Amino acid sequence: MFGLFKKFKDGLAKTVASIAAKTAGIFGAKPIDASSLETLEEALYTADFGVETTEEILTEIKSAYKKDKELRGQQAAQIGAAVLKRVLAGAEGELTPAANAPTVIAMIGVNGSGKTTTSAKLAWKLKQEGKTVTLAACDTFRAAAVEQLKTWATRLDLDIVASHTGADSAAVAFDAWQAAKSRGKDYLIVDTAGRLHTKNNLMEELAKIRRVLQKNDATAPQHRWLVVDGSLGSNSIEQAKVFHKSFGLTGLVVTKLDGTSRGGAIVGIWRELKIPIYFIGLGEQPEDLQPFSVENYAKAVFGIEG
Repeated sequence: MFGLFKKFKDGLAKTVASIAAKTAGIFGAKPIDASSLETLEEALYTADFGVETTEEILTEIKSAYKKDKELRGQQAAQIGAAVLKRVLAGAEGELTPAANAPTVIAMIGVNGSGKTTTSAKLAWKLKQEGKTVTLAACDTFRAAAVEQLKTWATRLDLDIVASHTGADSAAVAFDAWQAAKSRGKDYLIVDTAGRLHTKNNLMEELAKIRRVLQKNDATAPQHRWLVVDGSLGSNSIEQAKVFHKSFGLTGLVVTKLDGTSRGGAIVGIWRELKIPIYFIGLGEQPEDLQPFSVENYAKAVFGIEG
């Protein structure tokens, strides 16, 4: 558990550093004061925790401060972490297999979100857990996407079904399901298109993939996960709303949290849509895709060790 916490802490270093740069000394052994509370408020807004969450954290710390003028920064940090844990209760997604294999996970998201890379990392993670997986390279609209997924599959020794750039993505999804079924695979991970000529065009392409998969299995895709770039901050909420309305999302993967100071956006997405967060991306390596842990996230944000 400690190793996993360290991964969270290291991965969220920029968000933590952004808060710490403004709150240096607040969360130490010294008593807090009114000035330090103002500084904390600014830091939480900067990290994109949003109005609701920021106010809840400050209200509870101020309440404790009124009762105890000797309230220490360390105690304030514990209060803040406790509020975050309460707000995020139920936010951890738990991957459950479908009644009939293969369990299909459709990875959805705009270009640049890290969707293709995340698809490969997820396949590798499941493989490390002893599961068998097939990747489907269905982002056939973007020339580099198919080659990118193939490169990852070669590097990580993953099973993949792919066609040429411009091929019918739904046909690739159909073939990939058939291949995964015949090969007895536990999971099929479908990397879908991230951009077409118009938004409607993209949503129709995603709907087509879903319809074609359902010709093989009426319940597929059992998991429909949006991959969002954590550095977008609160803008990722609007993106999630659009995809959720069109595709009925069942989960989220939040990437690139290691490269942003806006790691509070996770909280806003959960508060707004109540879509569980399955994984977060904390770095470039396959093992940097980690299951989302509310406990570790809350502790890491407030610099609480262990």
